Amino acid sequence: MKSITIKGSERESVGKKATKALRNAGMVPCVVYGGEKPLHFSAPELSFRDLVYTGAAHTVKVDLGEGKVNAIMQDIQFHPVTDKILHIDFYQLFDDKEVTMNIPVRLVGNSPGVRNGGRLLFRKRKLAIKALPDKLPDFFDIDISKLKIGDNITVESLLNDDFSILHPESQVVVQVKTARAAIVVEEDEEEGVEGEEGATAEGGDGAAAEGGDAPATEGGEN
Repeated sequence: MKSITIKGSERESVGKKATKALRNAGMVPCVVYGGEKPLHFSAPELSFRDLVYTGAAHTVKVDLGEGKVNAIMQDIQFHPVTDKILHIDFYQLFDDKEVTMNIPVRLVGNSPGVRNGGRLLFRKRKLAIKALPDKLPDFFDIDISKLKIGDNITVESLLNDDFSILHPESQVVVQVKTARAAIVVEEDEEEGVEGEEGATAEGGDGAAAEGGDAPATEGGEN
């Protein structure tokens, strides 16, 4: 898995006042958990652009000058109005310790089922896995080039000895279903044709019925 380096400074004070001052200065307060003790640091908000605003998964090298710490992002908080990053939690990685991470799913190819009018349903855009750091994949690439209407791809087909997928094997990741809209249109068109045929075949009876009502009214007036 690709790694992004975040250069920051260790925080000496973690109080609310110091944290607010950091944010006002365009810095993001962060914590790395998982080691002997939590590591508090801050870094410019722009440093997290390639980590946060992307569909890919990355590990992180936290560079504080005196040494680097390998980690993964565990949680992130945004301002409810401005969407500015308020805080990020990281979890330290160790070569011999498995870690849990959400890995994005990418669809490859074009489904013949979709070309034939089916509806592609992307059920799981990320999959949670557990693996050693050097076994973490960048993506799950799923080939949908043979996916016909009614077909699906489940977690079972993605199992790998390098990691454990933390979802049931029967969990559907992507599937192609019949498009209901297409069926409704077809039915409406068929009903319209049948109605026209009925009017042509029974036009005489229909005219007689309408004509029958008219004379009855006229007769009553006379």
